[in-house]
Amino acid sequence: MSAAPAAPDGARTAGTARTTRTGAGVAYAWLLVVAGGVGLAAAVTLTLEKIRLLEHPGYIPSCNINPIISCGSVMRTAQASAFGFPNSLLGVGAFAVVVTIGVVALTGARLPRWFWLGLQAGVLFAVGFVHWLIFQTLYRIGAVCPYCIAVWAAVIPLFWYTTLHNLPPLRKALGRYHWVVPACWYLGILALVLERFWYYWQTLL
Repeated sequence: MSAAPAAPDGARTAGTARTTRTGAGVAYAWLLVVAGGVGLAAAVTLTLEKIRLLEHPGYIPSCNINPIISCGSVMRTAQASAFGFPNSLLGVGAFAVVVTIGVVALTGARLPRWFWLGLQAGVLFAVGFVHWLIFQTLYRIGAVCPYCIAVWAAVIPLFWYTTLHNLPPLRKALGRYHWVVPACWYLGILALVLERFWYYWQTLL
């Protein structure tokens, strides 16, 4: 009996690409769980506060601390419902998915390449949307929401370390200095917040 003809090289390559699976390091998996959990908690809290505000227009959210740090001022704006519904609902769904991926990764599961690229697309959208919100918060609304800041703080490392996970050469090139980029990122946002509201912060000195 003659052997079956070998598959063309192109077919073998395509089949291999479709079945390529990649695991996640323990540190990255825990980042997905922790950062996703922080973002989820903030999104759930914002959603509950929004519901209370809708039920009772005179309600003062728990995060209204002063004229600058005020969730209420932010939640009443059009930017807080950029897609026609509260942004926090988007966060509840998205961060729940991130936490689930982290838990699955901690089990040692190896996921298809397309799955990790899908996560990359999600965090790319998230980081872009977050920075649009940062601009709106600082230069259009003129108030900062603490729970929103928690979301910003969660999205930045999620984007950065997902990118490093999907780009091993970049991860290898940075080595032990991978933390420098998110650290500078945080400092840059902090500087913007301080500069924008310096007229108020100096009254507290």
